Amino acid sequence: MDPLSQAALGASLSQSFVNNKSKQFTALIIGALAGMAPDLDVIIRSAHDPLLFLEYHRQFTHSLIFIPFGALLCALVFYPFARKNLTFSQIYLFSLLAYATHGLLDACTSYGTQLFWPFSDVRIAWNTVSIVDPFFTLPVIILIVLAVAKHNVRYAQCGFIYAVVFLSLGLIQKNRAEEAIYFLAQQRGHQIERIHIKPSFANRHVWKLIYEYDGRYYVDAVKLVFDKVYISGTSIRKLNVQRDFPWLSAASQYKKDIERFRWFSDDYLAVSPHDKNFIMDVRYSFIPNQIKPMWGIILNEALMEKDIDVHVKYEINSRPDKMTMEQFFEMIF
Repeated sequence: MDPLSQAALGASLSQSFVNNKSKQFTALIIGALAGMAPDLDVIIRSAHDPLLFLEYHRQFTHSLIFIPFGALLCALVFYPFARKNLTFSQIYLFSLLAYATHGLLDACTSYGTQLFWPFSDVRIAWNTVSIVDPFFTLPVIILIVLAVAKHNVRYAQCGFIYAVVFLSLGLIQKNRAEEAIYFLAQQRGHQIERIHIKPSFANRHVWKLIYEYDGRYYVDAVKLVFDKVYISGTSIRKLNVQRDFPWLSAASQYKKDIERFRWFSDDYLAVSPHDKNFIMDVRYSFIPNQIKPMWGIILNEALMEKDIDVHVKYEINSRPDKMTMEQFFEMIF
């Protein structure tokens, strides 16, 4: 999730174990920083290889086995600044608690987190919360601030409990969304081969629905309040490298990069309808029932012919225009 959510959740858990009321603020700072620390993996990138950061973001720093080591690194950094108020064991405990929340919270989103690295490179994604959700973040922030202001650990404990309950209740909405996607497919006479369902941006009552059938991805949305309101979308042909890029050399770096991007995108790939050289991640679009890429990779036949080892270009188009925002808010509200 976003850094603010990670900081708030990490702080709520570290503050929950404070015995001395005067140490609430220190626990908040340590918890917030340690809660965000795993995302420092974003510095692992390469100007030569644009996909390198996709492989390392949410990898070893987010894995369950790395938690005690990551917490130790955090504690060593925090100790010179906090040793007047806390012992090293206390600093390590607060760091450990906060650091442990990060990977698990990220796994609740749809982006994918390698919780079981190095034993598995599977990207765990439970799809119960948007990568940004103010209804998750703001109450937790309010409660951890109250814990400091009121010198009362119970506010922080309530903040952590609220976060866990909020994430758990997402399973109910997810089950309703799953019922909706099977209903849509049945109405169309389709036999679903794979599904991907997730909440749309910053809310949990409008869900993006994707299913695969007969070589195509079908993308729709459903609004889940009291009743289900179906919002029909569109479909797109699944990527077939041999068909879509007949000029691509099997020995090229382009071919390898496509497979790396396929792993990252869980094989939800298609050629953009607006650019025949742009391979998009179908899972993401700002309007949930549309196919409009937020990111993808660009291939250039002319460049590959000159240099078989050249890497693909990675491009992000995540900023919506005014019309898109208006359409999104109309759908939400």
